Amino acid sequence: MTRIVVDAMGSDDHPTPDIEGSLSAAREYGVEIVLVGDEALINPVLTTRQTSGISIRVVHAPEMLTMEDKGEELALKARHKDANNSMAIGIDLVKKGEADAFVTAGNTGAAMLTALFRLGRMRGVDRPALAPSFPTATGSSVVIDIGANPDCKPENLLQFAIMGSVYAEKVRGVKLPKVGLVSNGEEEGKGNELVRSTTPLLKKSELNYYGNVEGKEVIGGVVDVAVTDGFTGNIILKTSEAVAKLIVDNIRTAIKSGGPLALLGGALVRPALGKVKRLLDPGEYGAAPLLGVNGLVFIGHGRSDAFAIKNAIRVARDAVDSGLLSALKLAIEENLKSQNPKTDGGNNLL
Repeated sequence: MTRIVVDAMGSDDHPTPDIEGSLSAAREYGVEIVLVGDEALINPVLTTRQTSGISIRVVHAPEMLTMEDKGEELALKARHKDANNSMAIGIDLVKKGEADAFVTAGNTGAAMLTALFRLGRMRGVDRPALAPSFPTATGSSVVIDIGANPDCKPENLLQFAIMGSVYAEKVRGVKLPKVGLVSNGEEEGKGNELVRSTTPLLKKSELNYYGNVEGKEVIGGVVDVAVTDGFTGNIILKTSEAVAKLIVDNIRTAIKSGGPLALLGGALVRPALGKVKRLLDPGEYGAAPLLGVNGLVFIGHGRSDAFAIKNAIRVARDAVDSGLLSALKLAIEENLKSQNPKTDGGNNLL
């Protein structure tokens, strides 16, 4: 049975959404859930829920990491061997082999730092990256990176492309994923120095490289994996979310203020609007994997409700069942060998 650790102190409204989503996932997906967090907050919620017939247990973690934790203080809490916060204890369960994946809706920076310190990087990966799935005109596309690495080198983007391609194939079920490089123009030679320097690396790789893609191609579903630095990726993410919210809010306002006929029309189109809302809801995609660390870690929105937590667990389960971690390591090792063909690969570190 796949074992998923859930940070019960992760979401903004913890622990209720985290617990309810975990219970739903345990019933629907048949996974074992390990809730990590303050027992004094978790147990009162659990006792009011139906838990018979599912595998769920609680591991006590008296502390939690919040948005207030920054700088040296955060680094200390993330890396100290005796750390008592829910992220550290939960990720340690994965490191020790007592669980297969870790899911949190907590502080993204804290989760990334804790995972990096406690799990370490995969050999051949300079920087782990976040890779959420974006809704597109043809389904969804993996965008990597969306905030973990604001400043990147061409070699970083090549590693992102490799990891994003493996994730799209193994977890999203895409055969020979098309990989695009986010730029301000489709033509080769467009873009900043980072984009232009990355292009020959991607062309030389064994990836199914499509070429440059603008934002409209990403949303249009032209590629399955869109590669960019974390600065640009985070702007794409935040802008997309803001535009989606603006569209939905304006439609609601127009219907409510449009009089009886608009209200009647709104009632008729409500099912269609519901589909649009689900398409734009980050909770539908659950959580983004942190690719490049020596373990499976998934980070969701702080605003995650029970539905989003359930979907985050589903994505984590799919990653475990597909053998994502082993596939990532193999792909990165192959990249190392291609860069150092005259060596045996035993001591080559990027």
